[in-house]
Amino acid sequence: MPRRVVDVLVPVALDKPYSYRVPEALVVAPGDVVSVPLGAREATAVVWAENPKPNPRLDNRLKDIEEKIDVPPLRPELRSFVDWVSNYTLSSRGMVLRMCLRMGEHLGAERERVGVRLAGAPPQRMTPPRARVLELLADGMVRGKSEAAREAGVSAGVVDGLIDEGTLETVVLPPEPVAEKPDPDFAQTDFSPAQHAAAAALKATLAKGGYSVTLLDGVTGSGKTEVYFEAVADAIRSHRQSLILMPEIALTAQFLDRFAARFGHKPAEWHSQLTPRRRARTWRAVADGEVSVVVGARSALFLPYADLGLIVVDEEHDPAYKQEDGVRYHARDMAVVRGHIARIPVVLSSATPSVETEVNARRGRYARLALPERFGGARLPSIEAIDLRIAPPPPRHFISPVLAGAIKTSLQRDEQALLFLNRRGYAPLTLCRACGFRFSCPNCDAWLVDHRFRRALVCHHCGYAMPHPANCPQCQAVNSFVPIGPGVERLDEEVRELFPGARVLVLSSDLIASVERMREEFADIAAGRFDIVIGTQLVAKGHHFPMLNLVGVIDADIGLAHGDPRAAERTFQLLHQVIGRAGREAGTGHGYLQTHQPEHPVMRALIAQDREAFYSAEIELREKTQYPPFGRLASIVVSGEDRHETESFA
Repeated sequence: MPRRVVDVLVPVALDKPYSYRVPEALVVAPGDVVSVPLGAREATAVVWAENPKPNPRLDNRLKDIEEKIDVPPLRPELRSFVDWVSNYTLSSRGMVLRMCLRMGEHLGAERERVGVRLAGAPPQRMTPPRARVLELLADGMVRGKSEAAREAGVSAGVVDGLIDEGTLETVVLPPEPVAEKPDPDFAQTDFSPAQHAAAAALKATLAKGGYSVTLLDGVTGSGKTEVYFEAVADAIRSHRQSLILMPEIALTAQFLDRFAARFGHKPAEWHSQLTPRRRARTWRAVADGEVSVVVGARSALFLPYADLGLIVVDEEHDPAYKQEDGVRYHARDMAVVRGHIARIPVVLSSATPSVETEVNARRGRYARLALPERFGGARLPSIEAIDLRIAPPPPRHFISPVLAGAIKTSLQRDEQALLFLNRRGYAPLTLCRACGFRFSCPNCDAWLVDHRFRRALVCHHCGYAMPHPANCPQCQAVNSFVPIGPGVERLDEEVRELFPGARVLVLSSDLIASVERMREEFADIAAGRFDIVIGTQLVAKGHHFPMLNLVGVIDADIGLAHGDPRAAERTFQLLHQVIGRAGREAGTGHGYLQTHQPEHPVMRALIAQDREAFYSAEIELREKTQYPPFGRLASIVVSGEDRHETESFA
């Protein structure tokens, strides 16, 4: 009699599952995570379905499942989500499943944590380091071995020596939780009337249950986060899990502190910077239901939640939610799909909603909760255009006299200023003054960007880098290269020249070594340890800097200079968000836009602060041209190693 056969989906670039035999002693069901032989290696895979009609003639050619891995099975809701995403994005199901199995390589038994405590007589030979350890442990409490060594200021060998002599004994400690359970009643928020009404509406939506999408539409500084925290609190009370998606890791530092202030503990995190061990433990805790709230990047959408009850997409308009390689998807849209499949509420939060979301809200597909005023009576910043045709910067400089004067006044008031330029590096183009040669990337033809900090010319598209050459490769001229245009590093030089006594910080993704360092620098800005901050879009959204009252946009036209059909929308959103960093707490905020085209509809809408007019005009244009969300765009990419052969084939 042929053995039972199941279809197993393997996380590789295949759309169809493989058939495997089930050993008689093994009990598996759809959703179970298993280990199967795949070619010459073993792969972690998922039982996808029963094979109701296995071919008896193939029975001897099928391989057996090696073992069932001791983790919770993938629930039907997640498996349906994998099928939907695969079909919609034209990606193989195996590659979508791969995003669900990013649990690291350490799913085995948890490594034991060892603690120490006093147990016997003092050692025969007493030294100052040993005395410090005994003084620390005199309270009889158990401490982790490394923790005890660190607190006493000694090496681990000192602690080990006291264990060998019987003065200390070791104790196995329980595994440290991925995240402590948040307390929904830890702190109460002082709401404005508009916030109170919005929070009540969200809580009513959650209590009603079922699928829904709500746009939480509030100006910068209106307290949207505190509002959706109330929905998260209700989900915790109902013993259901919440997912809060954020577009970038950079946004999480202040957010985690705000979460802890409201709920007593920080939530679990999920992003690319987690260590493999931390990733494995978090994946397991989410699947077991031990974690109540996850804050993560777009990949957190594919975690195997035990009982997901709420999805929040913060800064829903942000382009960082778009996955550009592998499985190409937009996390905001897929969050709505997962909410629909799981029959749970979805909250989209933004001060500048995407055109797609705005259309859905205007047409009644999404509910809208509006927060039109800043919390605490703070006023929105005033916005002024600096016409660079009338008030240009001095030669080889990029800050106009008008903006320089405003920065000087800000420094005299002991306030912070933010200069925004969405261009990394020193200069976007390097030119030979003798022959006009320009450095371009050999892989993708983009101009190489000069990075003085790294001492390299770098391609921002593919990552190619080369050292600065001494001679021009075309005319052999020596020291003939000149930088064209500004990046944040070049702007830093100019700021230090104009304001020699100011404390200046440059924030750019290529200048920050780690997530921890980035969080430290954001904390330093919030604490007022810098006078002038120069930053790319890393500083444009989601941050709260109490002393920041001036924002200067060095090149407001930069996002309008290419043929992206979303260029106007994204420029409006980015500039609106970055100017919204000003005046959030004390004083009056001011925003300055350096532009060569102040008459452009985006600039006029920003200066007049007429968001509705901008959206109405943009939506009307999209509908006429049948651009998204009124039509769909398809991209056909043809790639190859030989340029002429590839172009000929295309």
